[in-house]
Amino acid sequence: MSSENLPQSPASAASSDASSASSDASSNGQKPRVAVVFGGRSSEHGVSVVTAGAVLRAIDRSKYDVLPIGITREGRWALTSDDPERMAITDRQVPDVDDLAESSEGGVVLPVDPSSREVVYTEPGSVPKALGDVDVVFPVLHGPYGEDGTIQGLLDLSGTPYVGCGVLSSAVGQDKEYMKRIFTSFGLKVGPYVVVRPREWERDQDGARRRIADFVGEHGWPLFVKPARAGSSFGITKVESFDGLDEAMETARAHDPKVIIEAGIVGREIECGVLEFEDGPRASVPAEIPPVQAHDFYDFEAKYIDSAAGIVPAPLTDEETAEVRRLAVEAFEAVSCEGIVRADFFLTEDGEFVINEINTLPGFTPISMYPRMWQESGVSYPELVDRLLQAALRRSTGLR
Repeated sequence: MSSENLPQSPASAASSDASSASSDASSNGQKPRVAVVFGGRSSEHGVSVVTAGAVLRAIDRSKYDVLPIGITREGRWALTSDDPERMAITDRQVPDVDDLAESSEGGVVLPVDPSSREVVYTEPGSVPKALGDVDVVFPVLHGPYGEDGTIQGLLDLSGTPYVGCGVLSSAVGQDKEYMKRIFTSFGLKVGPYVVVRPREWERDQDGARRRIADFVGEHGWPLFVKPARAGSSFGITKVESFDGLDEAMETARAHDPKVIIEAGIVGREIECGVLEFEDGPRASVPAEIPPVQAHDFYDFEAKYIDSAAGIVPAPLTDEETAEVRRLAVEAFEAVSCEGIVRADFFLTEDGEFVINEINTLPGFTPISMYPRMWQESGVSYPELVDRLLQAALRRSTGLR
């Protein structure tokens, strides 16, 4: 397997730049303070809590101070437990911020003034309490209101550094339609798709069905009906005939009023991680997601509940490995990403890689594919967390 672009001595490289980035992070000379923000108002709330538990467990407490902040499903920002054990999937149930919050009424307020990074805790009938400055935010929010550029815009307004992609790349990475449009404009091959926008389905369902019928006539069955702006495979239905189309549309629209319908692609599912290093983005060894026997496709249950295992590294030729890693970095650059991305491809029967999507905040538990790919590439989970924090501390805030 080719080793081109793989990190060299990642532990020493991470430590060599840590002191300079960390020393500038906090004006009082103490350890940089990391706010880990998780939960949120999307259907991926529970997955976000699980991810936060893994990140909290991995952060080097001798190097960073940590402030866990959970956002409830209703949107309240709460101080929460710093106990990762309470953030795990238990009895096939994902955790919830409400069960971790220290108060059912108190709220956390981030600064909006770039001259201050002081976080304040408020509670009805009590004097607001200053919680101290935050030097960097690690948002582990999946889906809308967290992975789509919204919290990134808030943090840019406040002048607070944060891990991961900026506003534009986060928004594009969340919207499967515009993501594919950008990929195409950069010469990356995508699969056939058609989009049904909210007003079309609300005003002219028969017209939308005719467009879908034309699409089927050109590309055949099955179709994958998806919310255009959701993740973790929520709301996705594999459809084999028109009998299941309307139900699939409503399932997708429960998560997002805009729906993207993709033609089925015959091929192997290949993933590749991209990570920002000091000299630019590099790709990990790729992984393969084999067919999941108990599921129609790699859905939420397969990913998070049944923990279906991918193959790392993927059994590819050296030439295929080099090509998918090159394409993953190209996708990262095409969308102007920063920090972290997982790029997902199909390897077709004729040996061509077709990009399906990127994820700007991929599953990030230690057993998730992105950390596993980097573990195989020489970067451990704690080193991965540290590298992302250091990159955020180095990066200037504002327009990107």
